[in-house]
Amino acid sequence: MGTNLDIAPVLGLTHDQWIERAKPLGVRPGYASEIYSRFYRTGSVGPDFATPVPRPSRILTTPSPEGDVHKFLLPVSGMVRASDGSAAEWLTSESVVIPMMGRARKRHTLCVSSQIGCAMGCGFCETAQMGLVRSLTPDEIVGQWFAARHHLGHEISNIVFMGMGEPLDNIEAVLQAIRVLTDHRGPALAMSGVSISTVGRLDGLARLREQVCSTGWRKLNLAVSINAPNDEIRSRIMPINRAMPLAELVRMLEGWPLRSSAAICAEYVLIPTVNDAPEHADELAALLAGVRCCINVIPYNPRRNSPWPAPEETAVAAFIDRLREHGAYVKRRRTKGRDTMAACGQLGAAEIRRRRLVELGVEGGVKAS
Repeated sequence: MGTNLDIAPVLGLTHDQWIERAKPLGVRPGYASEIYSRFYRTGSVGPDFATPVPRPSRILTTPSPEGDVHKFLLPVSGMVRASDGSAAEWLTSESVVIPMMGRARKRHTLCVSSQIGCAMGCGFCETAQMGLVRSLTPDEIVGQWFAARHHLGHEISNIVFMGMGEPLDNIEAVLQAIRVLTDHRGPALAMSGVSISTVGRLDGLARLREQVCSTGWRKLNLAVSINAPNDEIRSRIMPINRAMPLAELVRMLEGWPLRSSAAICAEYVLIPTVNDAPEHADELAALLAGVRCCINVIPYNPRRNSPWPAPEETAVAAFIDRLREHGAYVKRRRTKGRDTMAACGQLGAAEIRRRRLVELGVEGGVKAS
């Protein structure tokens, strides 16, 4: 006999939180535990749930040397409507499954969104052109993992909060989602396989630092979008820098509580004519000299109507070589998914730009196909 449960609490709660939530519903702790583990391990909902599991509404595929990159859209609650009153659009989160070749086998990284749109306004980012529509709830974040694992069929080794949105603007929902994703009776991801990428909000970093210092969180990875060697350039392409300049951000990173084998990922989107000159590499190396970090050089992926092209490979290589001459630890982000707007900085639905949120709930099973 079914128990007529709502799917959202199971997606948004840890095992122990779910046991407590299920008690007033008349579900015995032992059976509630069985429901939880079966749901995450097999994807089976059985007769217990009255609401459907979120399914991707669209999947876009781009081939890469390591396998297909899959970008998928997942319907969430709410709609947006243009100011002229034209037809509303259902909201969707966007996620990307990225194949990665490991030493022994292929692994998959899932890039998840924490918001629909973003309020940070970075000029090089497609998502920023949407503005912020709304933040996602913990169950909507975890639902992206569920869709990748059980609908697309991929074993997910790593989760990166590098999709739509600024994770530290939605930090409590992000932290709760991580609790669920790393629950050993649920998705059971390793904390060392989870990374949060931020533009460098100092208030959010202070909250995240507090969490990282607590039991079980020391292995959480941090990535910070630096993207410029000085305040003049960074303020031009990243408005957050006007309120929280580089010197303050670097001081925060210099004191970050890292385990002995870890390093911060300092992300640097390389944009032609903006931040790619040899002297920019010199400045960047000096800026980050006191931060234990890996500089991750990301060749710019043009957004729609971009004023800049993608950089030439020779320019990327020259910039990396210049950094290494200063003794910097540098890696190059491999470009995957550019053709389907699935690469770094390209997520975001053009059709919901400049639209306002319509307070409508999900009806008729729109949240699932």
